Amino acid sequence: MKSPGDRTPQLLETAIGLGGLESYLWGAANILRGPVDQADFKTYIFPLLFFKRVSDVYDEEYEQALKESDGDLEYASFAENHRFQIPDGCHWKDVRERTTNVGLSIQQALRGIEQANPHTLYGIFGDAQWSNKERLSDELLRDLIEHFSRLRLNNVTAKADLLGQAYEYLIKKFADLTNKKAGEFYTPRSVVRLLVDILDPQPGETIYDPACGTGGMLLESVHHVAAAGGNIKLLWGKLFGQEKNLTTSGIARMNLFLHGVEDFKILRGDTLREPAFFEGDRLSTFDCVIANPPFSLENWGDAQWVSDPFGRNFAGLPPRKYGDYAWVQHMIRSMAPVKGRLAVVLPHGALFRMGAEGDIRRRLIERDLIEAVIGLGPNLFYGTGLAACVLIVRDRKPADRAGHILLLDGSGLFRAGRNQNTLEPEHSQELLRLYREFKAQPGVSHVAPLDAVLGNGGNLNISLYVEQPRQDEGPSLAEAMADLRQSLNEAYAAEDHLKDLLRQEGRLA
Repeated sequence: MKSPGDRTPQLLETAIGLGGLESYLWGAANILRGPVDQADFKTYIFPLLFFKRVSDVYDEEYEQALKESDGDLEYASFAENHRFQIPDGCHWKDVRERTTNVGLSIQQALRGIEQANPHTLYGIFGDAQWSNKERLSDELLRDLIEHFSRLRLNNVTAKADLLGQAYEYLIKKFADLTNKKAGEFYTPRSVVRLLVDILDPQPGETIYDPACGTGGMLLESVHHVAAAGGNIKLLWGKLFGQEKNLTTSGIARMNLFLHGVEDFKILRGDTLREPAFFEGDRLSTFDCVIANPPFSLENWGDAQWVSDPFGRNFAGLPPRKYGDYAWVQHMIRSMAPVKGRLAVVLPHGALFRMGAEGDIRRRLIERDLIEAVIGLGPNLFYGTGLAACVLIVRDRKPADRAGHILLLDGSGLFRAGRNQNTLEPEHSQELLRLYREFKAQPGVSHVAPLDAVLGNGGNLNISLYVEQPRQDEGPSLAEAMADLRQSLNEAYAAEDHLKDLLRQEGRLA
């Protein structure tokens, strides 16, 4: 790598606050408006941001090495002095100097950096068609490059924690812009925090997300350990994720790097068909398994699961139209013995649908794996108005919880919004408190013995166990049960109808 000393200085060399970084990044996205569909903003903005960061940090490391060596240019270029290598012709400044075929120059620089860092950055920049001039003209790309060039994104100007927060801000903004598709890569962070707080990962424990999206679950686990005063460096090498979408998996890796996470493994692939983490003929196991997988995924790979080599059909084969319990069983097989635990977001229908899913649910209950079911409020997730729930599973429950399941109704805990409701911090804290107390509270929660749940056919519909305060005498128990059965049958039909409508509109995979 040649000396960066002759490079054009950046316009702003001083540290910038979070608000300034957010405005700066959002300004870059606005340059794309018009020629590029909003759903594709992330495909271009995140790789350029990371490219700029890697280049600026390289320069920072180079300058520091020069000081340490009294100006030894050869020493300053040694690979040992740099987190990532940048080959000649692949630096940000090299691309900035181009006035024609800018997209091709960007594409060559990104591929050169990936190839120079095969163990850390290979494939991280995705597969965007930078040289497509019908979408990305030279003029537009020059404007974008010049916008990013306003700031030096090194560790002095943009510290890792602030840049990471600004990056998360941008992910959220892109999710807001593309509501219908955002559920494929983004889980509201308040929901993520609830799941992580429940699992309570500890320093040194392994954490795995089999549907990691942009990496929010893994990052929040790091934040959780830090907030509790733990040494986050004990998590380096202990964070694992798999993501099917190439662009999204790259965004997740960039997200972790920009937050200062030094060692992790996020691999691209279809988790249900080709799990990425295994040891011999068995799946790798982890202390904490956490995910928000696609709701009721169709064509998820049921034909392969008939004879799954990893034994993930141990409780039964999920139906072709609903992949929810394929994810659950994969995650259970991925839990470490004894202290392994998992939290997974599911559609409410997974709690009460019968048939193959009912059989699987019953077998999980018989094994005393399910610790808690937490119902969430409506319209909290992007791309679907369906209410969701959280299933908590432990390989071995605490003695005082063995043989029981906590059913917790949090459906009323949300702040109503125009397009989407939100789970506020106080709502998350209340749900966490109720989960930790693990006791019955009228109208809110119920602790059900396994025999009682099995007596209901393994039905985990929360309303079956948590009774709302009655205003009058109301119907008899027999009448209420008959009404409930009728309501459930109507709910099954309504859910199937809603899913068909959402698929027709492209809002559900």
